[in-house]
Amino acid sequence: MRNLPALDEILDNLHVVSLPMSVTFRGVMHREAALFEGPAGWGEFSPFLEYGAQEASAWLASGIEAAWEGFPEPLRSQAPVNATVPAVPSSDVVRVLEKYDAHHTVKIKVAEKGQSLEDDVARVAEVRRLLPDAALRIDANAAWSVPEAFEALQRLSDFELQYAEQPVEGIEGLARVREKLRASGNQTLIAADESVRKATDPLAVARAGAADLLIIKAAPLGGVRNALRVVAESGMPAVVSSALDTSVGLAAGVALAAALPELPYACGLGTAALFTDDVAAQPMRAVGGALDVRSVRPDPQRLRALAADANTTERWRERIRAAYEILVNNS
Repeated sequence: MRNLPALDEILDNLHVVSLPMSVTFRGVMHREAALFEGPAGWGEFSPFLEYGAQEASAWLASGIEAAWEGFPEPLRSQAPVNATVPAVPSSDVVRVLEKYDAHHTVKIKVAEKGQSLEDDVARVAEVRRLLPDAALRIDANAAWSVPEAFEALQRLSDFELQYAEQPVEGIEGLARVREKLRASGNQTLIAADESVRKATDPLAVARAGAADLLIIKAAPLGGVRNALRVVAESGMPAVVSSALDTSVGLAAGVALAAALPELPYACGLGTAALFTDDVAAQPMRAVGGALDVRSVRPDPQRLRALAADANTTERWRERIRAAYEILVNNS
């Protein structure tokens, strides 16, 4: 990226926070993130803990873009968002949905480690029972094998899915699942997530015909402008989603959604509802099923209250140093 700020400019103004969650998500009950301020606003660096420096460098580029460059001009003032149901027991679905003020679209997590297909069917069935007219989408986070995905989607398609997100690992796996479904007469749409943001070439999915649409996230793709480029070059419909960001990161996601030439699907940006606290006095929570395009400035009191301990803070500082070195070497 152009015009990298000095590393000290980031580290000298760094706030590492740990946000409590109301439900387990990706196996955690707290979400750690590093926030910093630049001349254009606030940026977020929050790659998941298992990500190495190479993958995390895109997240740092995204945060730097937000804080030092700002976002492109918006084409719309709001972004519609879906509700998100983690891999909770079916009996807890109603409690999760109560956290959202609109339910026109619901994303349901499936294929959780330690759970069965029956658990997934029960969860999706409960959402459909409660919301007979909602658009339902599922997300397996690449946890199924190709045979497992085919069996699961044959059963779950009975609930009229809008699409299935990353049912298996890799581009080849996605292509095989999609081919098997079409051969059986199953027209469930396949969305690529990890195969876009973790690939060396994010456009390989489109070239392989492995998916019907792309799930894009600002941070893993290196920022709003690079994400817009990926979508434009792919020629595919896109769904803007969250990486379980704080409200600072969600503002970048909304900026991306607002800058897309077309926004055919509700965005997966309603995840602030999964936190019990946030860094902003007015978190990026949807009203009427939509988020307004706006900047977010963390509240100093919230930053202090949610501050991570010294060891955690130093760990994040080291992650930034490693990611920054990669950005320098690639510039």
